[in-house]
Amino acid sequence: MLTKRIIPCLDIRAKRVTKGVKFKNNVDLGDPVEMAAKYYEEGCDELVFYDITASAEGRPIDIEMVAEVARAIRIPFAVGGGISTLADMSRVLLAGAEKVSVNSLAVQNPNIIAEGAKAFGSQCIVLGMDPLAVDDPERCPSGYEITTRGFRVRTGMDALAWARRAVELGVGEIVVNSVDADGTRAGFEIALTKLIAENVPVPVVASGGAGNAQHLVDVFEQAHADAAIIAGMIHTGDTTIPALKAELAAAGIPIRHRW
Repeated sequence: MLTKRIIPCLDIRAKRVTKGVKFKNNVDLGDPVEMAAKYYEEGCDELVFYDITASAEGRPIDIEMVAEVARAIRIPFAVGGGISTLADMSRVLLAGAEKVSVNSLAVQNPNIIAEGAKAFGSQCIVLGMDPLAVDDPERCPSGYEITTRGFRVRTGMDALAWARRAVELGVGEIVVNSVDADGTRAGFEIALTKLIAENVPVPVVASGGAGNAQHLVDVFEQAHADAAIIAGMIHTGDTTIPALKAELAAAGIPIRHRW
């Protein structure tokens, strides 16, 4: 049985880790390099780094910060934010990342997925998607609409249709970040994650809402997610990665033991 991955997320703004609820009321949490090193030492499986204001500000990702984080860890590392060209992808990968995450800019230019997959391999290209629950079956029959620009722009695109198209274009993994659950610590949006996971042939990562180990158990068992992103509950010290992995193992979830 394939093991489930635990992936801390570092949302970066102005060279600091930040966290809010639905991208609002963000608070400063610390230095990204120090936090990345800490989570690596604690045994996380992968790490994801989002430059959360790069796309909205129309600027490239902070490549020096990417390189600093990459030097601090020895695990797979995904990077997103401000990536709009093959050259941007190349710079991120050369700086030490193994994966490139595209989100808002992929909605505007879906061909960036195909170009990236052809140039670097599908395993390097991750689609980040921010779906919002809607009641508009004609426009969004899945019940979820894709948003962009940090949840600020509603696109009218159906989430499931976009996920399927992205796979056809060559994406190798999909991160499903629930707009409604983001930062709430009330649990992942199981129905949304399950919808995507059961209808695409690539790994699906649940994101948004993790508050305790049971939430991870639920999304792995009920929604069939391949991995789960965690943030606030470890950033604030409410729990640790070793404690989470111990609880997951006790619940019968197959996990990776690095040490």
